[in-house]
Amino acid sequence: MADTPVIELENLEVRLGGRLILKDLNAALPGGAVGLLGPNGAGKSTLIHTLMGFFAPSRGAARIFGHDVRRAGREVRALTGYMPENDSFIAGMSAVSFVRYMAELAGLPPRAALERAHEALFYVGLGEARYRKLEEYSQGMKQLARLAQAIAHGPRLLILDEPTNGLDPPARQRMIRLIRGLREEGRIHLLLCSHLLRDVEECCQQVLILKEGRIVEYCNLEEERRLNRRFLEMEAEGDGAAFAEAAHRLGCECALVQERTLKLVLPEGVEIRDLYRLGAEHRLRIRRLSYRRDSLEDIFLKAMEDGRGGI
Repeated sequence: MADTPVIELENLEVRLGGRLILKDLNAALPGGAVGLLGPNGAGKSTLIHTLMGFFAPSRGAARIFGHDVRRAGREVRALTGYMPENDSFIAGMSAVSFVRYMAELAGLPPRAALERAHEALFYVGLGEARYRKLEEYSQGMKQLARLAQAIAHGPRLLILDEPTNGLDPPARQRMIRLIRGLREEGRIHLLLCSHLLRDVEECCQQVLILKEGRIVEYCNLEEERRLNRRFLEMEAEGDGAAFAEAAHRLGCECALVQERTLKLVLPEGVEIRDLYRLGAEHRLRIRRLSYRRDSLEDIFLKAMEDGRGGI
């Protein structure tokens, strides 16, 4: 399992209605929890539907655990759970009947499918409501039922399409806790597509960003956080050049961009109080100071600006 990528894209192109949607995608995702991001029309849903076998590649290949999504549909369905963005329930069915039916479609025999349906519904917190009809469920309960049907057959990869869409804050937090719990158990790999950067930041270890049908960024968020740099912009009165020279000696990257404005990058071990001490030593009066770390939003916006293709 460690040697085979969970998701592999090889020169993948997908054309719909004569229009090229996905353009020469190449990636080998090792697993864990991957966030799929991109603006509207970037190709996120098309990529998910291609991985699920709904759309056929026009060129190249997509593989899940080494299985080609075009040639090994049954194996892919057994290995993959899919939580769609929109309701896809069958009218008149109870939750347990629906989840059992979906588990059977994924390859489980009827008795095992029923057992796993009960287990999955209890896991997501719908055990007491499992015999109620799905149309009687609230929006939050429907989202949980969609998650239950996606995990009932014991997949190795779980694809989540906008899992917190339409949820109020308490229901969103509950969904995020369930997703993080699945990730931390370590038995299921996750591909989470969301337009909410916060969802991806809270749940994912890696991020894949699409723009106009191309991959423009793939990075490990854990590594980005470890390498995270602290940025400061400072407005001050006094000898900014002498202060900048002293900050350089502390190990800071420092630039005097205007007469009264300095930009700094702080290394580990240097704190804000050290800058105030330097300011006092050089008679520099600090009037304003803004401080932040890089975030997923910074990574996303930079990818949108750069638009570089490939991994």
